Amino acid sequence: MKTAYDIIKCPLVSEKSMDDAQERKYTFKVDVKATKTQIKAAVEEAFGVEVVRVNTVNYDGKIKRQGVTQGRTPAYKKAIVFVSENSKTIEFFEGL
Repeated sequence: MKTAYDIIKCPLVSEKSMDDAQERKYTFKVDVKATKTQIKAAVEEAFGVEVVRVNTVNYDGKIKRQGVTQGRTPAYKKAIVFVSENSKTIEFFEGL
């Protein structure tokens, strides 16, 4: 069985994700095989917040080339987590 920290890989920090954090939308890179219900349970367990909704986006790896050799960057899944209004905020995104 996977723990919450196996499902949530890392937070994604960009200009858009930091603007969304003001509206209680938090962005994470998650395990590729994780479902929305698993992501919701993992965020609630790890941060102690109440999750209203989860949106996910799958990204394929880009084709990269160095000389004759061709390969791909790793694929990943991004989750945008909506936290309820009466729940506390996630402190990690406030300090940035």
